[in-house]
Amino acid sequence: MKTDNTPQMGDETASTIWRTPEGAPVACSEKIKVLNENLEELREQIQDALDDALLMGCDVDQFRQTVAQMVRSLENSFTKK
Repeated sequence: MKTDNTPQMGDETASTIWRTPEGAPVACSEKIKVLNENLEELREQIQDALDDALLMGCDVDQFRQTVAQMVRSLENSFTKK
């Protein structure tokens, strides 16, 4: 439950226009729903991991940099090698 004015992932993705590689908007509402739900689940898991890191005395900036690097290192599983 949202209790303050802090933006939540749902707020951000609600206005996101998902695009195909060619730049056209994704029009299927079910695809958009799945994308938004996946991102919300990721946000919740990353928030939990950040909270754990902070409770264990880790630096928040290092955690954010590590997560950002992890995202940058993701590869397209569907490209042919």
